[in-house]
Amino acid sequence: MSAEPGFEDAQRELERIVQRLEGGQASLDEAIALWERGEELYRLCAAKLDSAQGRIDELTRRVDAVKP
Repeated sequence: MSAEPGFEDAQRELERIVQRLEGGQASLDEAIALWERGEELYRLCAAKLDSAQGRIDELTRRVDAVKP
């Protein structure tokens, strides 16, 4: 099983998938497979962004707690 891609790699792959689908040159089966992979990548990117936002929120709370 391969490792999960980082955010930037997932985003680039998702952009390539969107371009391929928008180009309209994929067969039906390929388009479905691309769509499914795109959904996986979207969920991965959204989860990474949510995680980053949570970390930023926590850091902000820490800084705010230290302020006089």
